[in-house]
Amino acid sequence: MSYEPPLTAEEREELVELYADLRVTDVTDGLDFHGFGYDLNQLSPDIRPLYRDTDSFSHRIVGFAHTMRFLPTNRRRELPSELGFDSVTAWRDEWYGELSGGPTDIQDHDVIVCAAHDIPVGIIGSANALGWVADGAVGVVTDGGPRDTDELILQDIPTYSRTINKPIIPGRTEFDAEQIPVNVGGAQVRPDDVIVADGDGVVVVPIEYARDVGDAARREQADDQETRRRLYERAGLEPDFTLEQDN
Repeated sequence: MSYEPPLTAEEREELVELYADLRVTDVTDGLDFHGFGYDLNQLSPDIRPLYRDTDSFSHRIVGFAHTMRFLPTNRRRELPSELGFDSVTAWRDEWYGELSGGPTDIQDHDVIVCAAHDIPVGIIGSANALGWVADGAVGVVTDGGPRDTDELILQDIPTYSRTINKPIIPGRTEFDAEQIPVNVGGAQVRPDDVIVADGDGVVVVPIEYARDVGDAARREQADDQETRRRLYERAGLEPDFTLEQDN
């Protein structure tokens, strides 16, 4: 059965506009205002940004979860009898073609959320992540670890992970499913739940409450900006873009 998105493209754009420039802390406060406590919607603090851009905050993410799950393989490695670059490459490509998988039908503003519990494999790398972004994704969140991290940073792909890994997928892990509820960092993430990520980590907002939580977060942000604006003046600081609110 194919996955049917709960929102129209127009509704998605409206929510992205509502959440644009909101901090994780604002959204966490917005969740509090609507009864979401006990940290259930916060991904574990050890899931952190791969890089931080303090000039324009390009590392931040706002979007909708596009989930996928990988599992450790239990298949014996059937390597070619004669090892060499060409033979092992053919074996590798066969594994990628039959067992690797990945997100399909990526929509604009999707956040690729990858459940890869304790799998020490670079499921996310500079090539596949760049392909996802080219298809409309805005970033990656995983409880595993990417590889090719220098290139991921250079390519300016917002990536939030628990660790960094080196090995490739073949012989180690298999794609299991996509667009299903997953447990990432101790939080349940469902397809199209709102994901917000910044230097403080990652928070997930159930899509049914996204509008109410976003409205509350906007009001909380405005209060914070007004307070900091006065403190900037007292401290002799020039106002910056973090004091501006577009909505």
